[in-house]
Amino acid sequence: MRVAIVFNHPYERSYCNAILIAVINGLQKAGHEVDLMHLDRDEFDPVMRAKDLYAFARAKADGENIYENIDPLVLNYKERLEQAEHLIFIFPIWWELMPAMTKGFIDKVIFPGISYDYAKSGLKMISRLKKLKCTTIITTQNTPALLYRLVFGNAVKYALLRGTFWKIGFPKRKWINLCLVKFVSDKKREKWLTSIESRFAALS
Repeated sequence: MRVAIVFNHPYERSYCNAILIAVINGLQKAGHEVDLMHLDRDEFDPVMRAKDLYAFARAKADGENIYENIDPLVLNYKERLEQAEHLIFIFPIWWELMPAMTKGFIDKVIFPGISYDYAKSGLKMISRLKKLKCTTIITTQNTPALLYRLVFGNAVKYALLRGTFWKIGFPKRKWINLCLVKFVSDKKREKWLTSIESRFAALS
């Protein structure tokens, strides 16, 4: 299986980076092909600029004619996502939401003509990622899980899994959220990593 990973954390010694290594190790043990889109190393520009909005406005009527206005890195990601059978996002939750680069990826890559098209009625969105079978989000945060759910409304879950990804028809959406990362013991963090590696080593 070809698995695309969208990763966003600027610090190479972060726990998110440890998660990334565990995920890749697990996937490789299972014989899967891994395609890493490391937004920080790629120096991905997350800002929706005027040319991007112009392409968005034209997408419904002009289809692939919008590509001349699209960031070349976005087009590179597009081609790689089209081959993905499983899509994994790994990022920290900062101030209840995703970092800027992850948000920019959603804005500029989960985009009409790139990741989805509009139905003829104009009301429904149809995914262009025909090979995609599952989408998994893995997040870290220092907020307690109960507080994040009751006070902040599980913002990532509702914004992405029940929002963006549901709207465009991504199948089998899953979320792994690791809380209080800064405060738990090293033993607990190691246990999480072992569990994640085992989970992806069993992916079929």
